[in-house]
Amino acid sequence: MSQSSDQMELKEELIREKYMAAESLLTGFDHTPRLAAKKDVTPAASAEKSPGIGTRRRFRSTTPGLVTKSTARPEGVHVVDRILASSPEDNLTSAVEGAVTHALRRALAVAMLVSDQYADQTGLSELLKENLTGKIPAGRSAEFTELLAASSLISLHVFANMASFLLSNIHAEASDVTIDVGDVEEVLTDNPHLALTGALWELDQDLAVFADTEDKMVAVVEAFLEQLMDKVALRANNTARLEPFTSVNYRVEDDDFEINGFTPTGRAKSTKLTMSFKKPHQVVGNHIAKYQAMKLSKMLMAYDFERKLNPFAELGGFIFTFMGDGMPGTGKTTLIQMMAGLINDYCSNAGYPFRYENLSTESIDSYQGKSAQNAKAFIRNVIDPNVIGFGTIDDIDQLAGKRGDRQSSAGQLEITAVLMESFAGANTVVRGNCTFGMFSNYPENVDDALRQRAAARFLVDGPKSKEDYIDILHLLMGKNHDIPVGDHDLYAAQEIKKAVAASYDSHARPHEEGLIKVFDQMNKKIGKLDTIAKLGTYLKGIQEADERFTGRAVKNITDAVKVRAMDFELPDEWMENVDLFLAKDYETKKNMISELSKPITIEMVVQEINRYADSEFRYADKSDEAAIENAVRDMGRMEEAKKRYLASRKK
Repeated sequence: MSQSSDQMELKEELIREKYMAAESLLTGFDHTPRLAAKKDVTPAASAEKSPGIGTRRRFRSTTPGLVTKSTARPEGVHVVDRILASSPEDNLTSAVEGAVTHALRRALAVAMLVSDQYADQTGLSELLKENLTGKIPAGRSAEFTELLAASSLISLHVFANMASFLLSNIHAEASDVTIDVGDVEEVLTDNPHLALTGALWELDQDLAVFADTEDKMVAVVEAFLEQLMDKVALRANNTARLEPFTSVNYRVEDDDFEINGFTPTGRAKSTKLTMSFKKPHQVVGNHIAKYQAMKLSKMLMAYDFERKLNPFAELGGFIFTFMGDGMPGTGKTTLIQMMAGLINDYCSNAGYPFRYENLSTESIDSYQGKSAQNAKAFIRNVIDPNVIGFGTIDDIDQLAGKRGDRQSSAGQLEITAVLMESFAGANTVVRGNCTFGMFSNYPENVDDALRQRAAARFLVDGPKSKEDYIDILHLLMGKNHDIPVGDHDLYAAQEIKKAVAASYDSHARPHEEGLIKVFDQMNKKIGKLDTIAKLGTYLKGIQEADERFTGRAVKNITDAVKVRAMDFELPDEWMENVDLFLAKDYETKKNMISELSKPITIEMVVQEINRYADSEFRYADKSDEAAIENAVRDMGRMEEAKKRYLASRKK
């Protein structure tokens, strides 16, 4: 992978200079926990396999001249010994144990180097020297504390991020074992060294509790690193002076590893897809949904792997999250198969890694925190900035719990919380390399706040016209017949541009009864909706009719309007011949896209307000009707229970 001009390369010789310090942390140190509770574990350095056989040998570096003797007490922290103790029946270091140890050492070395460079950039290095002599100016003590806290979080995240990256292949080859180690608690921000020793102390504790086999040892390390990254990224949201780190992208050339702020870095691997792909003409009806899915598939391909940004995300009009809803059997699965197939084909032609992930009901786990861990892994795999990602959540009403609903399990509510934070949280970064689709037959059962995080709405309503039904019958009949088509122009009704134009025009007026009343009242009160002020008044009228119509809804509408301004498909030849577009640099791509954009019109805005508000009113009506039906059913049960109770009393 070529190095981008805005990336800072971490020199290999500087990394190796940190090996001695990194190795000393792994072989032994003393640490008194401050935030986490100490567990009852046997010191790794004093554990013996059997009478007459001493402890496992110390890890010996292959780098000449390095000191490997530990000065820590036997009851101190000896991570290397703990790793080697995962297979006590073998006196020799296995390939997996060696790989884990070397990965941790290299990640620690890189973390120390990045921390040093941050200190040089921010003036922390000078403050550290002044602190040794006790001469820090009184006015800079707060700055010193803030810089140390920022440097500590940087060290922790870089360490966890790179170690997880280096271990990603090891775990896949070792086994499918997964272990929930719980939250990481010993996250210290006094200084980078103490931060790393605190993290390694807690890792040592988890290894002692869970890692009684080699497979479990790898799983524990991986799980710990993921939890550490999540905890540090969360802390970084409220930490000052991080801009010098987040504004620079670092690269370790020998490992093909990149550091982009507090975003986890995964290996650029494609997933193997076994689904049956569908062609656009095989999606009958669903004109707007199909059109937007086709556009979005090509939008993703504009992503620039060097800049780590998509011009559509910068210009506006990129769909990061969308919801497809409709009755059972209207074609939601077919739409997923079509979109995944298009992206897969485009990526194969361009040589881009493509990763498809589906969050299924199997992700709900009875163990506390495991469901959230599964959801985070799903998000992490899709948002990886080194791949083109497509994540789907089918039947989201079953997967994500509705807050306040007593029937929602703890696991479902965990998934809801993770999705809400990931789709529109303080940590959310929309690079334009991935998109998430939520699909449901019953969107009214989806938590309101989660549903509103779907910026775009795809109404998957299936075949509607006579022509649609003829087309789908012919399509599903296959070729094993000689029945004539008759008086019908096959698939002419599926001509996408004509059908989409008609669908958009139909939203000049609302479709749902509740919204129609608001629309007509506003037209009588303020006249034609032809100014920003009138449109804002209309939006306020919608909010008065449905209090769930908030500022987030307005943002989603404006995002949809920007999508309409980009109401064009990138030419097919741009996808087929990479030299025409995909291989261009970022600025050239951006200019080519800008030339195709259209001005925003009042008609677009009105149509998108009606489209979005229609979906909210549709969901609200269904939700209310479902609640009424449940209440009637409960009342009927109570009435019958009273009759039986009175009858039993008479006896």
